[in-house]
Amino acid sequence: MPPEPLRPAPPARLRGALSALLIALACLLLPFGALAAWAAYGLADTGQYVSTMAPLADDPDVRDAVADTVGDGIMREVDVGLPMRGTVAPFVREAVRSFTQTRAFRLAWDAGNRATHDAVLRALQGEREEPVTVDLAPVTAQVKDQLTQDHVPLAARIPVQHTAVAVLPAAELDQLRKGFHVLEVAGFWLPVAAVVFAAGGIALAVRRRRAVTATALGTALGGGLLGLALSVGRRLTLADLPPDVSHPAAAAVYDALTSTLRTVSWLLLALGLTVAAVAWAGGRLRRSKREAARQAAAGTADSASLRADSQTPDQNMTVM
Repeated sequence: MPPEPLRPAPPARLRGALSALLIALACLLLPFGALAAWAAYGLADTGQYVSTMAPLADDPDVRDAVADTVGDGIMREVDVGLPMRGTVAPFVREAVRSFTQTRAFRLAWDAGNRATHDAVLRALQGEREEPVTVDLAPVTAQVKDQLTQDHVPLAARIPVQHTAVAVLPAAELDQLRKGFHVLEVAGFWLPVAAVVFAAGGIALAVRRRRAVTATALGTALGGGLLGLALSVGRRLTLADLPPDVSHPAAAAVYDALTSTLRTVSWLLLALGLTVAAVAWAGGRLRRSKREAARQAAAGTADSASLRADSQTPDQNMTVM
């Protein structure tokens, strides 16, 4: 009967199971950690947020959306009759579109984004239960000046009022504040836990090269899932928008805000596949060297055996 294969000792099986568990947890936490860190630290940085949104001032879809929104807002404030309103409206919208191509608009765009972000951030980090509002009077004033210079009829009658535009209602602040604090904690500890679990899983593994390969492949899978989640989130976000919101402009904003996460997902995918390929190639090379050394040892043993066999007749003749 053939001998029974040796079973691994219980401690080895326990180490393998614990190593696999830690590596699986690390690969699972990594994309969530990247998402939490992006939300808590990337979006919470006012300077980074403004620099991320700044290129959108040159996006045609965003310009058209701003022109339509501001133009409609101005027409609602202009006190003219209905026939005159139909005559003035095209001039107003065209003037606003022309204004979106100026340096003044880019400055107003950056200032508006900075003011909005500062107001939201103060509300999330504070304790006041008041709605978050932004005053867009400076933008209206700049548009009014542009219309006046273009000699648009009734441009001087456009009121520049300090109207507080609601950004976040007070009823949602409590839940958003709690979620923001959770993201701040998770954004720091989830990546740290992922690294610690991965290192622990590799250290406990019986075959560490395989553990490194598994960790790398899990990292690549996490990066791919993160990219897939961003794509699905983009589709769902655009699908839930009201009909009066420009979908191309919203898509441009979403892509700008998530550009860092998309880069992270590609980096995780590329890093994981590269490390897995290097570990696999290193294992193949090590096995090839081991096989070559084994064959060389076998050849040396065969040569020694042949020499011993060739010397045996001479020794027998000497004895005779």
